[in-house]
Amino acid sequence: MKFNHLALSALSLVVSAVAVDAREIRLGHASTEANPRHDAALFLADKVEELSGGELTVSVASNAQLGDDAEMMTALRLGTLDMSISSQGAMASIIEQATVVGLPFLFDSADAAWAVMDGEVGDMLTERAEEKGVIVLGYWDNGIRLITNNARAIVEPADLQGLKIRIPSDPMANDIFSTLGANPVPIPFAETYVALQQGVADGQENPAVNIESQKFQEVQDYISLSYHKWEFLPLLASKMTWAQLTEEEKGWLSEAAAAATEYQRNNANEANERSLEIISEAAEVNEIDTEAFREATAPVYDKWREKYGDFVDALISQSQAHSSEAVSQ
Repeated sequence: MKFNHLALSALSLVVSAVAVDAREIRLGHASTEANPRHDAALFLADKVEELSGGELTVSVASNAQLGDDAEMMTALRLGTLDMSISSQGAMASIIEQATVVGLPFLFDSADAAWAVMDGEVGDMLTERAEEKGVIVLGYWDNGIRLITNNARAIVEPADLQGLKIRIPSDPMANDIFSTLGANPVPIPFAETYVALQQGVADGQENPAVNIESQKFQEVQDYISLSYHKWEFLPLLASKMTWAQLTEEEKGWLSEAAAAATEYQRNNANEANERSLEIISEAAEVNEIDTEAFREATAPVYDKWREKYGDFVDALISQSQAHSSEAVSQ
């Protein structure tokens, strides 16, 4: 009996030591738990725990509990938040070139976009991000965006004239919709439903999966299949947090992030197709005159060429190399 007590005491000490040594990583994102990015975040957390044997854990906070994308980006840079599934717009707030990836009608498929982000473009943005205090652990897929509104079907560029369109805090989205004659209104993602419901905005633009998970179709009458802009979701870690990790912990997190990136991308297209079916039941759906929109948004390319000519040309060249339809701008 005495031996059993000693054995239990020893085991208790071991368990306590593991609990003390375990490191928790806090990860935040701005979407609801119904959004596939939350599922991918949980996959990441499970993978980290599996690889580390519980020595490193990831807690996931959804629905902007830790702030919106911009606020979480600031927290990452200050070291008050460990990780975030952020947005292209938030990343562009610290690296303006990131917004160029959202040039209108740049990619004709997610595969083409992933190939570009896994190449020189992604490498450059990753390097710039580290200089700004964040570590990029993967580029996830945020889908190709659609336009919804309550006024009318958007078929030609002129149909957007005067409409208040909710956009994220993103200069490219602002340029696109301003050029098309709309009135772009930056509103935090988590506040968009109420803004649409109360008429603060007439419409918004998002991938189908975001529209469905946030239930925007409940307060929108028209869905236009514009596919005007592809966006990435950067999986980020605070550089300050990263510096505190051991090499072994960095290895676990990097391996888990790579697996989660593959998992998220593999599920992204299917999730968007499924969401499109759901939202199409609640609103009128129409296609747009894509060539007319390409022509109308050509000035957006001209503006960004003036600022980042070499980067814009390289991005177009790489997108053409991986796309079935060449970008003509």
